Amino acid sequence: MLQVSGVTKQFGLQTIFSDFSLSVPENGFTVLLGPSGCGKSTLFDLLTGVVPADTGALAWRGGAMPHLGAVAAYMQQKDLLLPWFSLMDNALLPVKAVNGDVKEARNRAMGLFERLGLKGYESHMPHEVSGGMGQRCALVRTLMFERDLVLLDEPLSALDAITRQTLQALLLLLQTEFDKTLVMITHDIEEALLLADDLVLLTPRPMAVRERFVLKIPKPRRFDDPELLALKSHVLGRLTGEDRDASF
Repeated sequence: MLQVSGVTKQFGLQTIFSDFSLSVPENGFTVLLGPSGCGKSTLFDLLTGVVPADTGALAWRGGAMPHLGAVAAYMQQKDLLLPWFSLMDNALLPVKAVNGDVKEARNRAMGLFERLGLKGYESHMPHEVSGGMGQRCALVRTLMFERDLVLLDEPLSALDAITRQTLQALLLLLQTEFDKTLVMITHDIEEALLLADDLVLLTPRPMAVRERFVLKIPKPRRFDDPELLALKSHVLGRLTGEDRDASF
């Protein structure tokens, strides 16, 4: 389990969140859904060690740690591929960084390239492929870390609708087939409802948990499902402060 306990972060006189706590179960897909500017990305930066917490503690599987850099892999809004490296060389960066077995890793990456529709593009440079292909390469790189915990900072927000649907299916594959614990932040209600097992609704800044519930609707989900439509109305009402479905 990932445990965030009593975390506070301020920038100057501005409080981003105060005494924020959250527990995340293993082997599930937890989505943190909140409005733009509420503090989600700051929380992501705190989890990954980009910024320190003012107060509070983090723990993974019962072990306390200052941040999750040693135990988690990350995907962010941009693919962050190095433009002077090929797609394959970008995918292998986690292995090369720790002087791992590059030959074995290349064989594993080749299999992932095929699974994710990148076969034949291993030698292409990032500028030679689409944004969706770049994000798929970033997903391969994420898997090459071989970490059980994956943190996602709106990794699909810059993609077109069709590409987003493809990558959403791949994220579900990442959870189910590769047995990962996924934590994603987003402000996209539909994306959250399609992916989440555990949905956490957040308030505007200073960020706090507004509501939390478990989604038992089977995946893959479709928005012609009456239960999902009702849930979308409820979530939208809670996030906008309008009680659209008081009986939910």
